[in-house]
Amino acid sequence: MAFLRRKGNAFYLVHNVRKGGRVRQLHLAKLGERPRITDDVVRQVSRSHPFVDVNWSRLREEVNNRIELYDPTSFQVQKLVSTLRTLNLDLADLFPPLLDVSQAPEAGQEIITQLRLLHSTVGVKLDQFDRAPRRGMLAVRKFR
Repeated sequence: MAFLRRKGNAFYLVHNVRKGGRVRQLHLAKLGERPRITDDVVRQVSRSHPFVDVNWSRLREEVNNRIELYDPTSFQVQKLVSTLRTLNLDLADLFPPLLDVSQAPEAGQEIITQLRLLHSTVGVKLDQFDRAPRRGMLAVRKFR
């Protein structure tokens, strides 16, 4: 049965195989710092290792419950806050004229597309927080 293994800051999907009386770990896929079981991962592993028994629904549930947002000192929370701060600083330094003088107009279009996607995602998340029952510190704050 396949399972997640953390090595350093990266997560891997691995499977134990017994060879010659010894157990060896077979690395099925590298999932990165923030593990996600996507359809691409399922296809890649199924093609590369067709005889490995993988319970994809259990793995997806395990991965989805892995982020420890309830603990403010957890690696995931610290990484999220750091990433959000960096993104805010990077966006503050981004001005439309920089995209116009760019040598690659498709790069500018991709940045604009990603900014629109980010805008809608942030809007959806803020609406979710506004509708959620609040406790403690969140009961005092407004997110808009």
